[in-house]
Amino acid sequence: MNLNESRPLVAVAHVVLETDRMEQTAGFMQSIGMRPVFLGPKVSVLELRGGTHLILMFKDKVAGGAAPFDLMVDDLHDTHRQLTSLGLCPSDIEARPAIDHEVFTVREPAGHVITVFSSHASGRPV
Repeated sequence: MNLNESRPLVAVAHVVLETDRMEQTAGFMQSIGMRPVFLGPKVSVLELRGGTHLILMFKDKVAGGAAPFDLMVDDLHDTHRQLTSLGLCPSDIEARPAIDHEVFTVREPAGHVITVFSSHASGRPV
């Protein structure tokens, strides 16, 4: 194993989010930039950059709160404008000087709050 490869040898394959509103949550994820792989009533799969898949799992009752993952985008301000124009009501953008990033949150239909960060990729191939 060569740790000096041009890109990391591992990636996150799947993250899971439970929802009691499958169609609305899947539509929301597509509206913020995820690509549908499979859309079903009990399980849906959406693809993120880098090949990570978000697995939406239907559950009769879901407690909202912080999503178990966060996202990052190349242009946080443009993304914020796009989500605002879609009526998704993202929070104001906040500076996080301790980590040299900016961030906002947006609530998806089942009540999870998703944090969106400015890009923190190293600039090398990922």
